[in-house]
Amino acid sequence: MKSEEFVRTTQALSVPRSNRIDRLLPKTDQESAVRSLSEVHASIPVPTDGGFFKKMRAFVGPGLMVAVGYMDPGNWATDIAGGAQFGYKLLSVILISNLFAMLLQHLALKLGIATGRDLAQACREQYSRPVAMVLWVLSEIAIAAMDLAEVIGSALALNLLFGIPLSVGVVITALDVLLLLYLQNKGFRILESIVAGLIFIIFLCFAYEILLSRPDIGAVAGGLLPRREIVTNPSMLYLAIGILGATVMPHNLYLHSSIVQTRNFARTDDGRRSAIRYATIDSSVSLLLAFFINGAILVLAAATFHFSGNQTVADITDAHRLLDPLLGAQVAGAVFAIALLAAGQTSTLTGTLAGQIVMEGFLKLRLKPWLRRLVTRMVAIVPALIVTILYGDEKIGDLLVLSQVILSLQLSFAVVPLVQFTSDKLSMGAFVNPRWLKLTAWAISAIIIALNSYLLLETVL
Repeated sequence: MKSEEFVRTTQALSVPRSNRIDRLLPKTDQESAVRSLSEVHASIPVPTDGGFFKKMRAFVGPGLMVAVGYMDPGNWATDIAGGAQFGYKLLSVILISNLFAMLLQHLALKLGIATGRDLAQACREQYSRPVAMVLWVLSEIAIAAMDLAEVIGSALALNLLFGIPLSVGVVITALDVLLLLYLQNKGFRILESIVAGLIFIIFLCFAYEILLSRPDIGAVAGGLLPRREIVTNPSMLYLAIGILGATVMPHNLYLHSSIVQTRNFARTDDGRRSAIRYATIDSSVSLLLAFFINGAILVLAAATFHFSGNQTVADITDAHRLLDPLLGAQVAGAVFAIALLAAGQTSTLTGTLAGQIVMEGFLKLRLKPWLRRLVTRMVAIVPALIVTILYGDEKIGDLLVLSQVILSLQLSFAVVPLVQFTSDKLSMGAFVNPRWLKLTAWAISAIIIALNSYLLLETVL
């Protein structure tokens, strides 16, 4: 038996490096391992002729779905608190976090396109079973924490718009299972279009809010420059780490490595190289949009609250309550709540996909979409419902912040495998990270680990 395995391994090493993972897998496992999200795998055609814009149009979509995770309700609490307390000073942290995100999402899409594996599948194949199981549990915790933020965000939006009690709003969020199932049956391109439309609504809402708040453009530009005070001031550093954890989301790395494979590009080195180039443009432009929205939340909080003596505003409810009187517009609070509801619903769509990718990738376990969604949503609904019933609405903001701390602590366990896999020449072949990219990626990983270690220590103490 050992000699047969040795022959198979030797034969695999004689083929191009980019195809070795396929050859090292048993034939019975190859189909299930290769096809991440098999129901939509390579379902969107990519034109082989035509100019740049025609091909680019075929690749637009996955970047927007990933960008949703960078503007979910969990980001709002940290951005509002940062802007209200410290003005524009933490804007540089959002910018740096976004640059980190651009590089990490590039690595994620490159892993998916070059190897035909998503990050969860790669972890299962490359690590021992105990290590893979630990990573699976951690990724499920991260997805549950993200879903908790979506539940709270959507429930808050319903409360702010229609006066629905938070406990009732939390229960109502379970009904989005039916909406998601309906959208999934319409095809992946439809799902992308719905997400793009909701992002456009969020963009318009915050563009309107920024016009009302009239921020100091010079001060905003100055806030983009990093300053020493962010590190030396413990309160500012704590919020900065929270912003980093809320911005770079671990589930997005699993998601992106999978959904880029929905494009039917040529599975050759040239086809993969072209797909990586177009997918990177899609991802980077989409994350720039996410940066604008996250930055707009902080700028709005700074211009409206910090400079009007309301530095203690630290949650979404207070922000909504004060927007109308401070901005002098009766619809300011409503527009803010509409954007919050759109953010919660877009995050719901992508969070469900991430959950499916993680479970199928790590366990090869395929649950029915409605069952998978229901289980994930119940894990999020139960703690939110308990907190709202026992402690009232004022503690819901603390639960939202806790979800971002959990996400921040889980981030390292997705980033390190991603950098390791994309820096492995045996796995990536011609698409392995060049030396400069490898060093940069490991440096970012070290920064994330150090900051999260500090956050864990501060949280415990």
